Amino acid sequence: MKLTAHMISAALALCALTAPAAARQAPPPDVVKRVEDFVRLVNTGDRKAARDYVEQHFTPAALQRVPVAQRLNTIWRIQDETRGMELHSVRESKPQESAALFRNKLTGNWEELIFIFEKDPPHRIERFGVRGAKAPEGAAAAPRKLTEEEAARELDAYLKRLADADVFSGAVLLARDGKVIFARAYGEANKDFRAPNRLDTKFNLGSMNKMFTAVAVAQLAEAGKLSFDDPLSKFLPDFPDKDAAQKIKIKHLLTHSSGLGSYFNEQFWRGSRDRFRTVDEFMELAKGETLQFEPGAKTAYSNTGFLVLGKVIEKASGQNYFDYVREHIYKRAGMTGSDSYDLDRVNPNLAVGYEKEYTDDGITFRNNVFAHVIRGGPAGGGYSTAEDLLRFDQALRAGRLVGAEYVKQLLAPRPELNSPGYGYGFGLDPAAHIAGHSGGFVGINSNLDMFLGSGHTAVVLSNYGNAAGPVADKLRSVVAALTK
Repeated sequence: MKLTAHMISAALALCALTAPAAARQAPPPDVVKRVEDFVRLVNTGDRKAARDYVEQHFTPAALQRVPVAQRLNTIWRIQDETRGMELHSVRESKPQESAALFRNKLTGNWEELIFIFEKDPPHRIERFGVRGAKAPEGAAAAPRKLTEEEAARELDAYLKRLADADVFSGAVLLARDGKVIFARAYGEANKDFRAPNRLDTKFNLGSMNKMFTAVAVAQLAEAGKLSFDDPLSKFLPDFPDKDAAQKIKIKHLLTHSSGLGSYFNEQFWRGSRDRFRTVDEFMELAKGETLQFEPGAKTAYSNTGFLVLGKVIEKASGQNYFDYVREHIYKRAGMTGSDSYDLDRVNPNLAVGYEKEYTDDGITFRNNVFAHVIRGGPAGGGYSTAEDLLRFDQALRAGRLVGAEYVKQLLAPRPELNSPGYGYGFGLDPAAHIAGHSGGFVGINSNLDMFLGSGHTAVVLSNYGNAAGPVADKLRSVVAALTK
């Protein structure tokens, strides 16, 4: 999964919200000034000042890790996605880390700039990123209850504003109990031919395919062909080695607590995408991996873990992974526009993914044709439509894919595996009673929210990288207003 300016690591994202009151104090004056200067250069768009700022105020290690040109591209992306930042306050969220609360002028959302500084003066910047935030007390009026018609109008106005600013391209759907409240597409599926996005356009899902892999595992568990407590050695006795295969259990793979990493390694990036189409071919990339920690000791997002589950599905079912998912998930749910398509074949109505590049001559777009896999798999990279994801949501909740007891297991937090915010293949927000998954990569951003308490379903599919997050947040606020 690609990290972006809006997707700072989970640890960073949580620490500021959960920091004790004693830690929420004003940072040193030079740190405050550094943050204020950053906001000012974003708001003015002064490119020379931005370059000087990066060269002077980032540590040498930070610039070696991410060079100046790439840092500047990120700064101009923030400017493009905010159209200006209304700075509210700067606080120290923990030692060496400061959070600048600001209002996004384009979306109206509250967000935070997170900076990590070196310990001693001159307190140069080690890392920075942007994440969503709560409105400060008294800054936002109490939301009023919306009717479904009002919600649809509000969503359309919001999305038109983002589409007109060219920071969103994709399809959005909101439904309750399977009945569509709002569904509309924006932007272009293919810029070369100016082909518009449609509701039935197939978008790349990124990591959302992990949900389908998890449901397939649950189906096989329900059929008695495997158990969540089975060791990996039952199916793959030598992966990644004999000792680790005995320690890793299926439930560890499903919760990112296996200790495995990501097969998107140097061999993948330097190799021909044509070499990797089947589960076995992708498994070649994972050879030689070692455990980063003891299974169950903690969680770390693992694409290899879900790739391995794809091989487990093949071993337990006797079917090719792609055939199994097509027959037992897509067909059962009525998902006629979903699959892991070979991108070198003719695939009607597939959206091309795009990333913006910010140069001194303006904004240009680069497609992701040569960056992405040629065929998605168990860990991500398949395609679906907004309407198909609603069908998946409804089929899962209705017990048409797996029985109610197994649905419950899929969507349950797993604190015993150090995974309180991720069940078996589904991301969870237990406080809000939301389950689902997001996906992100170059030119890809997607999100499915299943509101378990109210019956709402919210889908965002975008062929712009980094574009789905603000829309998903808006959908959540609209659902909250619908259910007041």
